[in-house]
Amino acid sequence: MSDRVSDRVKTALGPLELPNPVMTASGCGGTGRELAQFFDLSRLGAFVTTSVMSQARAGRPTPRVTETPSGLLTAMGLPGPGVESFLERDLPWLMEQEVRTIVSVAGNSVEEYGELGRRLRNVPGIAAIEVNIACPNVEDRGRMFAWHPAAARSVVRAVRDHARPGVPIFAKLAPDVTDIVTIALACVDAGADGLTLINTIEAMAIDPQTLRPALTGVSGGLSGPAVRPIAVRCVYQVHSALPTTPIIGVGGVATGLDALEFILAGASAVAVGTAAFHDPTAGPRVLRELEEALVARRIGRLADAVGLAHKPAGYVPPQVRPQEPEKEKL
Repeated sequence: MSDRVSDRVKTALGPLELPNPVMTASGCGGTGRELAQFFDLSRLGAFVTTSVMSQARAGRPTPRVTETPSGLLTAMGLPGPGVESFLERDLPWLMEQEVRTIVSVAGNSVEEYGELGRRLRNVPGIAAIEVNIACPNVEDRGRMFAWHPAAARSVVRAVRDHARPGVPIFAKLAPDVTDIVTIALACVDAGADGLTLINTIEAMAIDPQTLRPALTGVSGGLSGPAVRPIAVRCVYQVHSALPTTPIIGVGGVATGLDALEFILAGASAVAVGTAAFHDPTAGPRVLRELEEALVARRIGRLADAVGLAHKPAGYVPPQVRPQEPEKEKL
């Protein structure tokens, strides 16, 4: 199959319509310039930025990345130049490339999230805002906003109240909670138009040579193929509880079949993250493989596959009829 993508893979995330469901995961595509060396970013459904904060941050000291079996463990500390530099330098470049841009925002207080929403309010070129709630709340002993329904609700509400009306808001949830559905319900109740599932899983590794934690920050976020079954479970559970809420599936997507698994669980789009570090063209490749997988299963549209795993046994989605061979001319 060629690199040309058909209308078969069009998708919608609430009011946001995309030509295809494959995007980058926040923090895994840099500013976009890095990946643009390898393919045209406009071929993706959307580009999700690294989480933007109100002020510049250096992040945690090294070592802050280590490999694990089937995964990657990171404790970056959300380094970045801050929102002003992002708006002056990075977003205009993405707009020039005609990239559909989803801006990820993060903060350490409800007020900071609200300020970021306000700062983005009148900025053109923003397709949606992704609210990274897996950040420490300095007012609650550093506990993650994503761990508590009330805290998650307050952050999403702050962004929704200050962002431009009509710009979709997606809350990115952490999986290491007792009941992710409760957190999801709180975010939707606060005004989230959709959800991103999942963020990294808190984990750690110890270096057998130094006999110390492998990361300076001790624990970090686990990503890659190791987390995919957990991510799929989260998508399935949340879609079951909120079947009309759009979901972006994230976590170990490395092939088209990985992406299809998320779609079947209930996601309307997927984000490619860790795979891009060793294969910068993973996004377009996953998209091509996903379309091939739909064709092989004679599924007419991607929308027909969303949540298909929830259907009763024996359910057959709308299918494309096999092409009849041309009759020989007499």
